[in-house]
Amino acid sequence: MTRHQILTFLLICTLAGCQPKTAEPINIGIIWKAQSVSENGIKVFQAGAQGNTRPGYEKFRLNLSEIDQVTFVDLDGRKLTGSWALSPDNQRLILTALTPPPSESSGNIEFYVVKISPGNELQLKRTNESRKTGNTVNDYTLVPE
Repeated sequence: MTRHQILTFLLICTLAGCQPKTAEPINIGIIWKAQSVSENGIKVFQAGAQGNTRPGYEKFRLNLSEIDQVTFVDLDGRKLTGSWALSPDNQRLILTALTPPPSESSGNIEFYVVKISPGNELQLKRTNESRKTGNTVNDYTLVPE
């Protein structure tokens, strides 16, 4: 091999090593319920606690047990159905085609995945404000039902 061919080969190997890594798929396909919820950084719900500011979160369910199908029940008890997916980097949980569509949402809700312990705990943060809670950005700690 010539010096030029060796340098070209090394350059190709180096560039191939710089390709972004695909995140390993994570399994969150179970039914989740609220353990604690904060709205704009203020804790409004803790499971089992007396005097919760928002006791309606006791009804909160995020059913991801069916592949690509979601049933979402927010603090008002309203049941929404649609599709779910994780972003390719596992950084966002995306609910789409929700019916009936939540107000001002086009039928979509997204959450940042803050922390995940599959089958144990899932921490989510809404990517935008929730109209149901007075335009707050909500943080959820969920546990298996």
